[in-house]
Amino acid sequence: MSAYRSEEWWSNLPGSPQGKGWLDAGWEVREANLKEGYVVFKKVRELPIKRKSASSEIKKPFTPVRVRIPKPKTPSKTKVSKLYARIKNLERQKTSMPKYHGSFKPRPKYKKKLFKPDKKPQ
Repeated sequence: MSAYRSEEWWSNLPGSPQGKGWLDAGWEVREANLKEGYVVFKKVRELPIKRKSASSEIKKPFTPVRVRIPKPKTPSKTKVSKLYARIKNLERQKTSMPKYHGSFKPRPKYKKKLFKPDKKPQ
């Protein structure tokens, strides 16, 4: 974030990593305007095109590396028993809860105690 705050960050010093990067690529910073938010680079030199030498060519045909297909992992007995117990608990919980057909739901106890059935609150 110092590139947004200081113009020294944009200096053409080969000691800084960013300066070394654009100097090695053949560019120099001509203008850095932090208020407007732009930087002007100028091409200083052309880099030579790197050609492959004849000695670096591969003469043997490519043979791919053998890859082992991983076996599907089976869960441990502990994990299986924990999951089985969880399923059984969920089934027990589901069967112990009362089923209400339609939109009927009984009133909770605290609502029953609030007022008498023949007198409604106003």
